[in-house]
Amino acid sequence: MTRKSLGLFAAAALAAALSTSAAAACGRVTVANMNWQSAEVLAAVDKMILEEGYGCKVEIVPGDTMPTLTSMMEKGEPDVAPEAWINSVREPLDAAVKEGRLHYAAKSLPDGGVEGWWIPKYVADANPGIKTIDDALKRPDLFPAAEAKGKGGVHNCPSGWNCQLSTANAFKAWGAEGKGFVLIDTGSAAGLDGSIAKAFERKQGWLGYYWAPTSILGKYEMVKLNAGVPHNKANWNSCNSKADCANPKKNDWAVAEVYTVVTDRFKKAGGDAYNYLATRGWDNQTVGQLMAWMTDNQATGEDGAVHFLKTYPQVWQKWVSPAAAKKIKAAL
Repeated sequence: MTRKSLGLFAAAALAAALSTSAAAACGRVTVANMNWQSAEVLAAVDKMILEEGYGCKVEIVPGDTMPTLTSMMEKGEPDVAPEAWINSVREPLDAAVKEGRLHYAAKSLPDGGVEGWWIPKYVADANPGIKTIDDALKRPDLFPAAEAKGKGGVHNCPSGWNCQLSTANAFKAWGAEGKGFVLIDTGSAAGLDGSIAKAFERKQGWLGYYWAPTSILGKYEMVKLNAGVPHNKANWNSCNSKADCANPKKNDWAVAEVYTVVTDRFKKAGGDAYNYLATRGWDNQTVGQLMAWMTDNQATGEDGAVHFLKTYPQVWQKWVSPAAAKKIKAAL
């Protein structure tokens, strides 16, 4: 063997050894697949990127917010909760992070989980003066209620959902009835979604409660109205979210913080794989568009992950190293 050949062989052997070492450092990783669409596709994206880009061996395990985070706090497993909505478990989770048992990686949804009253973008574009809930309530003519001639309509949440109570209380707090509006009972999630689809098909006004990220807001471009007031947690918990709230005050909806949570073991052993999770996060518009595609195509989380990696390279390539990006592209 020539000296040149020996050099090439040594370089190849070193590269292989480094690759094997990186894979060994990452090793087996358990990733929680929460039981809602955005979390399902994010877990699938993480699996593909961690395996193809960083040589991890990923096992997807069933999850949900409280059971998963409780298990991580008490047992140190699973290793990764990709989309953890932490508001409801913030106190014990912060304690576990302070003790070093768990870690917050990146915010998986930097925009946060967003709730409030929305209007179609085409209405907002045609009426640039409508920025707040108060602005919208000055124009019942723009948001006609089909069953109440001459009145504007505010679409409520489905029966039995907590947002049905908070929306009804907001309706009272903003004095919507006295401004020419009625509260529309949408009956079900399908009824609420159908009312938005119908408005867009007819290019009519629509006003009501919704949240992001969701497939509906990925399919139909909506604008969230500014509440004009801050969120008051004490008043929200004592009145705005209750059925017996006699005198609700104007109150903004809280923005839910959504993080990727990892175990201490994975942070220490993951190396570049952890660095990926400490960087990875996508905006609500991207997630909504992806979920809309999944809904329209009856796609699984794995289908959605492949579609995302093929369609949004400008998003995910910012999360990974150039070497990992090359491997991921080759695997698609």
